[in-house]
Amino acid sequence: MKTLILVRHAKSNWDNPGLDDMDRPLNERGKNDAPIMAKRLVDRDVKIDAILTSPAKRAVKTAKIFAKEFDIKKDDIIPIDELYMAGEDAFYKVIEKIKDKYKRVAVFSHNNGISDFANLLTDTRVDSIPTCGVFAIKIDCDKWKDFRTAKKEFWFFDYPKASA
Repeated sequence: MKTLILVRHAKSNWDNPGLDDMDRPLNERGKNDAPIMAKRLVDRDVKIDAILTSPAKRAVKTAKIFAKEFDIKKDDIIPIDELYMAGEDAFYKVIEKIKDKYKRVAVFSHNNGISDFANLLTDTRVDSIPTCGVFAIKIDCDKWKDFRTAKKEFWFFDYPKASA
């Protein structure tokens, strides 16, 4: 049994319109929401072994905030270029290459791709995963290469403005 936690990066800063999209940092709300959401997962007794993240600054920063709360080592935070603005196929390919030693993996990426992908996995649908929102599933497989065809079960969906 594997666990996949999909996380949309926290709210980013748009104050500098000339800044390259990859370099946009978190804004104050994002910096506040990320530790709150990470703590909610800890309180829910969620475990994470590894983090895969888009290389965009806002996604990496969100991932690092979660990693700190989960005591994830720096080597277990893995930036993957394909997760930047990933579509369905990119998510599948990235997940199918995860090392099997990792049982519980968090993937940090962007909308619309992350919401579209979440909606493919189970019968549970979300209109849009809000910034710093979390969509979690359990997967009936021992090897990540079997992810695409494995039976998946919705676990939970949470986001900063949801009732705690």
